[in-house]
Amino acid sequence: MIFPYTLRRPKTLPRSKPTSWNSCCLKDFISIHKVMTSKTLLLILLVMGVSCFLFAKRPDILLIMSDDMGYSDLGCFGGEIRTPNLDSLAKGGLRFTNFYSENMCWVSRASLLTGVYHRTSLKDGHLHPRCPTLPEALRSAGYTTLMSGKWHLAGKNGKTVYPNDRGFDNFYGILGGAASFFAPFSLSRNRKNVEQEFRDDPEYYFTRAIAGNALAFLKQVPKDKPLFLYLPFTAAHWPLHAPEKDVAKYKGAFSQGWDKLRKQRLQRMKNLGVVPEGVSLSDRHPKVPAWKDESNKAWQQRRMEVYAAQVTIMDEAIGKVIDALRKAGRFENTLSLFTVDNGGCHVEYGPTRKGSYLPSQTRDGRPMEPGNLPELMPGSEITYQSYGYGWANLSNTPYRLFKQYDHEGGIHTPMIAHWPKGILGKGKTVDTLSHLVDLMPTILDATKVVPPNTSDGKPRIKWDGRSLLPSLQGKKQPDPAILFFNHAKGRALRSGKWKLVFNRDNGKKANWELYDLANDPNEINDLAKGNPKQVEALVKIWEAQEKALVSRGKD
Repeated sequence: MIFPYTLRRPKTLPRSKPTSWNSCCLKDFISIHKVMTSKTLLLILLVMGVSCFLFAKRPDILLIMSDDMGYSDLGCFGGEIRTPNLDSLAKGGLRFTNFYSENMCWVSRASLLTGVYHRTSLKDGHLHPRCPTLPEALRSAGYTTLMSGKWHLAGKNGKTVYPNDRGFDNFYGILGGAASFFAPFSLSRNRKNVEQEFRDDPEYYFTRAIAGNALAFLKQVPKDKPLFLYLPFTAAHWPLHAPEKDVAKYKGAFSQGWDKLRKQRLQRMKNLGVVPEGVSLSDRHPKVPAWKDESNKAWQQRRMEVYAAQVTIMDEAIGKVIDALRKAGRFENTLSLFTVDNGGCHVEYGPTRKGSYLPSQTRDGRPMEPGNLPELMPGSEITYQSYGYGWANLSNTPYRLFKQYDHEGGIHTPMIAHWPKGILGKGKTVDTLSHLVDLMPTILDATKVVPPNTSDGKPRIKWDGRSLLPSLQGKKQPDPAILFFNHAKGRALRSGKWKLVFNRDNGKKANWELYDLANDPNEINDLAKGNPKQVEALVKIWEAQEKALVSRGKD
């Protein structure tokens, strides 16, 4: 077993080229016993014994990512949706309330799996070869690496990059960014297309299949070997698909409409401590009518009922994985991290929209009826709809805007950390300013794995993130100097209390906006006109960072 990502070892041991931890312990002993005194040798043996013990006790890692879900959707963050398993993780762990993603799917996954901002870590739709991935690092240190879910980093220009090419021992899921939950396009197991599986199974549902395959993978892992399981679900990304029995559980749950529900959510969020007590509700989005004026209430309610069912099914799937880890005796020493790739998605799915992810017909041969059509209730396989502006506005309570934007509604996401043997202050909230790029450094810090100095035969690109392990252990961490964003409809920079943000929707009239997030966390009062020097200084930082990120990714 090769360890290019060398484990941290006591400085008293001489460096050798290890093949495995136990063999390196033995070789070090043989090489030094002739020149050491008996007392020194005894001390070395004690240190080696402790080190080998710690190696055997390295934590397992469970990394979960939801798709297109708002900051306030989970029960433990104030939502109406039933998520008892994630709520339990939050109760026994920590909720990070100042955590950021990127504003869209694949760019978030690039940042997550490399610790490097996507402006560097993405190259032609796949991960930059000079950015070692989290599974590559862990596998090289003896971990079994497993993935079940959405990849969305398969690349462009005809060459498919599979998860197995970037560090995963086993993979089940889709290669693209979206798919039918009943008939997911590009469904693969490792490098083999397995779409026949959903054709042969009338009960097939992708979220449950993600969990089922994860459980099968877990059974194959030797008891004495550490594991890394990555679960990137497609829930709650469109299309709105869920079995009718699951949707029925939410019948009438959203009949009050988005206006009242946003207010109720905000109050629960304050009670839970996941937003500041003084925060106010941002205005309803201009494209969202007052609920009393909504002309298709039954259809609108059904959209949110299906969305909620998708999230609850995902929570149930997570619960099954947790139960399996618990039965295997692993859960107490498993670092579990849950987050989301971006905020709730406002996109109204049109009937003429095309894509490889959209099947032409159902599994039993009926033609699809795609599009947000009020005369057609969503949920079944024949439909292909999204939940739209009004409900995305609810999901992102109390923040403005949505996925694709770098305002808080698009990038301010929930994060839960749970680790019975490694976390202090269970059930608390943590306000450490943090980002997806921090999770790889955190995991490698927790597992005592050091990344290499080179990758693909060249110097590796250094992380943009930092370890959050001190925050997990109850210690106060200073904020990073900046957080940087640039994708799709947005650009942004976080620096201290200041947030500089740009909305490309405004076209030629677009200007940089400036917000004091310490006093205005949901970006209601634009201070740019009254603080031109502050804007100018932050724009210079943003431009310099953009230039540096792009240039360092060039070979």
